[in-house]
Amino acid sequence: MEKQNSFKWKHYQPDIIMLNVRWYLRYNLSFRDLVEMMEERGLSIAHTTIMRWVHQYGPELDERVRRHLKTINDSWRVDETYIKVKGQWMYLYRAVDSEGNTIDFYLSKTRDHRAAKRFFEKALRSFHVSKSRVITVDKNPAYPIAIEELKKEKKMPVGIQIRQVKYLNNIVEQDHRFIKKRVRSMLGLKSFRTATSIISGIEAMHMIKKGQLVLQDKSVRNQIKFIYQLFGMVA
Repeated sequence: MEKQNSFKWKHYQPDIIMLNVRWYLRYNLSFRDLVEMMEERGLSIAHTTIMRWVHQYGPELDERVRRHLKTINDSWRVDETYIKVKGQWMYLYRAVDSEGNTIDFYLSKTRDHRAAKRFFEKALRSFHVSKSRVITVDKNPAYPIAIEELKKEKKMPVGIQIRQVKYLNNIVEQDHRFIKKRVRSMLGLKSFRTATSIISGIEAMHMIKKGQLVLQDKSVRNQIKFIYQLFGMVA
């Protein structure tokens, strides 16, 4: 587990910082909601401070959590959805396995085979990913092109099967809902960089909520304890 150097020079205790980060990424709360909730505890924290914490620790949480996820199965379900960033629609590529476990995500300004290829490359680098046997996608022609290029570059198994069957992707379309619901309540993401940071944290908390951590006791309390341990803290 990591040490507490991630919190060096911070004006607040690590447990207060992580409490705000966890709550914001998991629940439909605004930064100002958290300000009021902290005031009830006798703490005066500016909403911009909490925002900076989320931008910093969201991606870090995602990176640390991924090393402790149970291995997904070899049947991928891939789809993209839409997220508005600074008034513009962006494309959020996401994949789950046939049991609904999150594989990875990738936010892109474009929807083409290059973006699809970058998404697959990112997903294949994940610690919890095993070699895929079959990838189910929709009718988007970019996916087969991206997969063929990766096969030629020997970054993806040659024998992998591609299925373009829409109804089989219902599981990933349903999984989009939690992410989109949380993003929608944020009243607009202000930049591509911050959008990626926040979404990575939301995805991490969503994986934890779905029980993807390698834990015998999957209770909420034990999940929180594990997150704190990832940052070298005592829950």
